[in-house]
Amino acid sequence: AAMSRKPGTFLVDSLVRSAKHFNKSEVECLMRLFDTLVAKASSHFGGAGFDRMVFRDVVHSAFGMTGDVVLDRVFDTFDRNNKGCITVVEWVEGLAVLLRGTLEEKMKYCFKVYDLNGDGYISREEMFQMLKHSLLIQPADEEPDEGIKDLVEIALKKMDHDHDGKLSFEDFEKAVTDESLLLEAFGPCLPDLK
Repeated sequence: AAMSRKPGTFLVDSLVRSAKHFNKSEVECLMRLFDTLVAKASSHFGGAGFDRMVFRDVVHSAFGMTGDVVLDRVFDTFDRNNKGCITVVEWVEGLAVLLRGTLEEKMKYCFKVYDLNGDGYISREEMFQMLKHSLLIQPADEEPDEGIKDLVEIALKKMDHDHDGKLSFEDFEKAVTDESLLLEAFGPCLPDLK
């Protein structure tokens, strides 16, 4: 039944407003895709959403994102109400930022992905964890952790404008505004260009 229903006009109009980067037919298409994904998911969300595993499969295959830590963090940024499932509103609004967000929206999103404990800062340890899980390290590399620690220090030197040993959003925003390549400094969490 969920597959055949036409998305409710009120919800479509609401999402066109809140996810401001998609038009009405795009929102309807994303809602139909959502219904397909819900049908695939385990039923314990009662049709209200789909779980982490379905989300990870979709994001991996559609956007080329890899790595358990990154995929889990992307799920957590979409799952704003922390219920363990992605609702249709979280799906459409999350994709609006991921696919068509402004630089400001993408900065907030990336910062949230990298701020593992949600305290409003990206600490040395969080940088280390993200880099450790997103860099390709060859088995022959001598002391790979030392190399990652060096990268963390380089990142802090470049991005920590108030010199407090961690990155606030203001530090991150200034660094990315000055050099847009730093947006994904601690691991790929946006769709690849394809």
